[in-house]
Amino acid sequence: MPKVMVVDDDAHIRELVRLYLEDEGMEIIEKTNGREALSYAENHPVDLVILDIMMPEMDGWALCEHLRGIGDIPILMITAKGESADRIKGFQLGTDDYLVKPFDPMELALRVKALLKRSRISASQTVKLGEISLDRKSYQVMYKDAESVTLPMKEFELLYKLGSYPGQLFTRDHLIADIWGLDYEGDERTVDVHISRLRERFVDHEADFRIVTLRGLGYRLEVYRD
Repeated sequence: MPKVMVVDDDAHIRELVRLYLEDEGMEIIEKTNGREALSYAENHPVDLVILDIMMPEMDGWALCEHLRGIGDIPILMITAKGESADRIKGFQLGTDDYLVKPFDPMELALRVKALLKRSRISASQTVKLGEISLDRKSYQVMYKDAESVTLPMKEFELLYKLGSYPGQLFTRDHLIADIWGLDYEGDERTVDVHISRLRERFVDHEADFRIVTLRGLGYRLEVYRD
């Protein structure tokens, strides 16, 4: 049973989320502020965190940043703020998805299930993109009815990262930090160059997946067939 922590100082929002997600077979942990949530996450495993931005003691921005220091827990932000600047800030801090109040509870449940699925894919060390499989253990790309090939390590890591979270937006800064490291001193255009190379390598497999550019934001990978 997936364990989901809901962090919001609004009791009605917590109850609404709990009722819908419990119907989907999930265990819900409720916290009223970021500090309580962080303390719980540091001492108990959770599969996903749903958090509000405007909270007492520690807001959602700070909580998101601290949670990213713990690990790759999927994070969904729910907030009344819908401006693009707030969405960008959330993605830069490491949130995986973003939902603006008032929201449709059914949409929330679908987004949560999608994030949990992506997380399971990431933990399995194997990513399937249509008829192509990526094996993190051997760093090989395997084609259906064909021999496997080896990509340059950074290209493989980039494709594996994007493929582990299909449909999720990644900023260039996020990708650089994850793949090249926080101490990387090169230009962020490095990401663009590697994306271009990947597109060229897999131009014949656009029926399986495609890397999409979101101008001014970053990249996401879309899978078109299982």
